[in-house]
Amino acid sequence: MTYNSNTAVLLLSCPDRAGLVSRITHFLFERGGNIVDLDEHVSSDEGEFTIRVAWEMDNFSISKEDLKDAIAPLAKEFKAKWEIHFSEPAPKVVIFVSKFDHCLHDLLWRYKAGELNCEIKLIISNHPDLEPLAVFYNIPFYVFKISKENKVEQEQAEQKLLQENEIDTIVLARYMQILSDSFCSLYPNQIINIHHSFLPAFIGGNPYKQAYKRGVKIIGATSHYVTADLDEGPIIEQDVIRVTHKDSLKDMVRKGRDLERVVLARAVKAHLEKRVMVLNKRTIIFD
Repeated sequence: MTYNSNTAVLLLSCPDRAGLVSRITHFLFERGGNIVDLDEHVSSDEGEFTIRVAWEMDNFSISKEDLKDAIAPLAKEFKAKWEIHFSEPAPKVVIFVSKFDHCLHDLLWRYKAGELNCEIKLIISNHPDLEPLAVFYNIPFYVFKISKENKVEQEQAEQKLLQENEIDTIVLARYMQILSDSFCSLYPNQIINIHHSFLPAFIGGNPYKQAYKRGVKIIGATSHYVTADLDEGPIIEQDVIRVTHKDSLKDMVRKGRDLERVVLARAVKAHLEKRVMVLNKRTIIFD
């Protein structure tokens, strides 16, 4: 959904009780907020209430600067975990990539088409191969070659570059390097990764070949936030497709890459639109 340039989004989670939606919407109504989107859910297992509500700030009586302080007493009463976000300025994004180009192609095409509400500030790679693609889209491209000997030094240089560009979100578009724990800790729930969904069954550099030999019938892709626990961060998006004995290894790789690019794009879009709320190790994805 596309909002105007002056929209606020509240993400809130708290123990369920009667009247929560009414209290929150009435709070916004009393202060001149025009609600443009609302999605709420109650988990019967945990008794947890979650809500995402977006409203226009044009005639709202509280400024952006004062909004957190105004909502804080209500959130404290609800014993809530909550976040406030604004549609502007658009999030600043960096894409990390190695040699595989399918996810990068897809993200840049969607970005140029206006599907992603962000500003892609730069592309970082550990190989020079995809620089022509960055040049085509007029996005700065930086190469940081990584080895065991220089990994710490190169990550520090990358971090400096991200800070200089005020990066909000990091997208790993098939970046074939493991980020250090210290790097991950600087960007909690801000680093989005994509990989095949064979894990943990088929580990290593050629999972499709392993899956082909085992005769799997379903392949898939998973996009998640990056944490210190490798490939175990909160999941944002997943999808699968069936395969048969008629599919060659090449067919499986092609279908897998198709899923990877689509799943990553969905995850990035949901993140940029503030439709993802992380609760412990799981996520709530609002419609």
